[in-house]
Amino acid sequence: MKNLKIFFTLILMSSLSLSAQNKATQDADKYFAKYEFVDAIEAYAKLVETGKGDEYVYAQLAEANYNIFSTTEAEKWYAKALESNQDPDMIYKYSQMLKANGKYDESNKWMQKFAELKPKDDRAKAFKENPDYIPSILEGEKLYELKTLEFNTEFSDYGGTVKDGVLYFASARNKSRRNYGWNEEPFLDVYQIVLLDAQEADLISGDVNSRYHEGLTTFSPDGNTVYFSRESFFEGDYEKNKQAKTKKSLLYLYKANKVGDTWGNVEVLSLSDKEYSVKSPSLSKDGKTLYFASDMPGGKGLFDIYKVAVNDDGTFGVVENLGDKVNTEGQEMFPFISDKDILYFSSNGHLGLGGLDVFHTTESGNVVNAGVPVNSNADDLAFTIDEETGKGFVSSNREGGKGNDDIYALKRLEPCNVNVITTVVDNKTNNPLAGVEITIKDESGRVVSSQETNNEGVVEYTVSCDKSLEITGILKDYISNSITFSGSKENEYALQLNLEPIETLIVDDKVVLNPILFDFDKSNITEQGAFELDKLVAIMIKYPEMVILAESHTDSRGSASYNEKLSSKRAKSTVQYVISKGIDASRISGIGKGESEPKIDCGTKCTEEEFQTNRRSEFIITSGGPSQE
Repeated sequence: MKNLKIFFTLILMSSLSLSAQNKATQDADKYFAKYEFVDAIEAYAKLVETGKGDEYVYAQLAEANYNIFSTTEAEKWYAKALESNQDPDMIYKYSQMLKANGKYDESNKWMQKFAELKPKDDRAKAFKENPDYIPSILEGEKLYELKTLEFNTEFSDYGGTVKDGVLYFASARNKSRRNYGWNEEPFLDVYQIVLLDAQEADLISGDVNSRYHEGLTTFSPDGNTVYFSRESFFEGDYEKNKQAKTKKSLLYLYKANKVGDTWGNVEVLSLSDKEYSVKSPSLSKDGKTLYFASDMPGGKGLFDIYKVAVNDDGTFGVVENLGDKVNTEGQEMFPFISDKDILYFSSNGHLGLGGLDVFHTTESGNVVNAGVPVNSNADDLAFTIDEETGKGFVSSNREGGKGNDDIYALKRLEPCNVNVITTVVDNKTNNPLAGVEITIKDESGRVVSSQETNNEGVVEYTVSCDKSLEITGILKDYISNSITFSGSKENEYALQLNLEPIETLIVDDKVVLNPILFDFDKSNITEQGAFELDKLVAIMIKYPEMVILAESHTDSRGSASYNEKLSSKRAKSTVQYVISKGIDASRISGIGKGESEPKIDCGTKCTEEEFQTNRRSEFIITSGGPSQE
C-alpha cells in the first residue's frame, strides 16, 4: 500500500551509508532523496534486472518499500540485503515486515537476533521479557467493534477529531492539488463532515489548507482555536540536499482562530523549529496541556511524544518528554489525550502485531496494547474516543479498505468480566485459612496473579467471562491443592479450595502421594511430579527426623532388566529432586524395583488400570515418623 500519511509518520533515509552510491544508482538515489519512492523502486528494480543489484540496491529497495508499507516487497528485499549485512536496525525492520505479513514465528526469530545485537534497546528488552506476546494480543478480549465509513475514498483518509458534532480528518482526495512524489497522491488537506449526515465531506473553510500537506487537528475547549500540522515549506524553511538537488521539509505546528464560520489568523507555533519536526497535536480537556510528537534532539527514539503547558496568554511552558514508559527507540506518534486523561498513541516500538499499533496508558503509568480489532498487522493510528459514549475513530491501511488509508468508526464494548472469589479452608474443620499462597494461571499455563488469602481465607481475581483459570493454594503443614474455574456469565463466582492437613498423607509407615507420572521411557521429573514431591518435602520439613526410602516400580511390559534400569533412574531422579529442595541427602534414598513387586499379580494379562496401579512410586518411612517419635 502507498500511504501518504507516512509523510506524517516516517522521515527516514536508508540505513546504509550513502558512500555505497555509485554512478549507476544516481537516478534512483535522486528519487529516493526526494521521497519519490514509487519512482525510486522502479529505478532500483531496473538495476537488479540488468545485473547491477548489490547490497546497497537491495537495501534501498527494502527501505523504499518499507516507507510506503509495501510489506511483501519490503520483506523480500530486506531478506536479500541481510544475506551480506547484519545491521541491527535493518534486522528490526525486517522482523516488523515479517510480522506485518503474518509470519509471526519467523519474525520472532529475527527479533531474537536483533535482541542479541542490541540487548540494551528497550524493544529488545521488552521482547526478551515476553517473546510469546502475540497470542495474548490476538486471543485477548475484544474491547471494541469497528465498522467502515462510507465517506472514505480510494485516496488516503485518516484522523478523527470530533468537535461540536463535526468530524475533522486529513485526506488526499482533493484532485485539484498537485500529486506528491512519495506515492503519487494529491497533497493532504483538512476536511470536515457533519456526523449526523455523514454523506459528503468538505474542505475546512478559511486559511487552514495550503498548497502543502496539512495533517491532524485538535481544538480548544471553546472551539474557537484549532491546532494543526503543516509542512515547513509554507514558512520557506527546508533542508537542501545540493548533491541530490532536493529540498526536504519539516513539520510545524500552527493554530488558527475562528472568524465567524471560517478559520483565519493562522500563525506558526513557537514550538516549531528549523532543526526538527513537531506534529500530531492533541489538547487536554481543559485546554491547558498540549501533547504532540517530535523528533527533537534528546528524545528516546525516532519520534517521541511530548507535552507542554498552554498558558492563559497562549504562550507555552517547558516541553516535557513523556519518558521511557511511553517512548521507545522506535516511533511513538499520533497522541490523543482523552477526557479521562488516558493517553492513546501509536507505536512501532512497543510489542504489537506489526506496523504501528494503538496503545494506551493506565493509571499506574503502564502501556497496554489496544488489541484486535483496533490493531492489525498493518499501520493503525489516529485513535480518538469519547470516553462518555465509548464512540470514536481509528485509521488503518489494513487489507479490505477502500483506499490507501481508511477511517473506521469504533465503539467500546461492554466487557463481560467475572470476579472469581476463592475461599480456602481446612478440609477437616472447614475453617478459613489465612496466608495461603495462591497462584492463578490462565488457559495457557501462564501465571496471571500471585497473592495471599486474607484473614477470611479469601482471594479475588477478575477475569473475562469466557476464560478458564487454575487456582493453586500452598500453605505450610497442608497439602497443596488446585481447583479450576471454567468461566461464568455471573458478576461474581464463588469457589472453595480445600486444603488437607499434611498429616493425612501419612498412612501407617508410608507417605501416600498421587502417582508420580513420568513421560514414556523418561526419568526426568515433570511438573506434575514436582507438585506431588513438594508434598513429601513439606512433610519431611515438618518432621525433621523423618527418613524416607523411595521405591520406584514399573509394570510388566518390557524386559525385566530394562524395567529395573528404568525404575532405578526414576528413583534417583526422585531422590535428587527432594535433595534439591533442601532435604539432607542422608534422609532419603531410592531403589528401583522394576516389575519384581507388583501390587496386583496379573502377569502379562493385566488391564490398563492394573498396569497403572503396578506402575507406582512408594515412599516408606524408615524412621522419624510421627508414630515413631
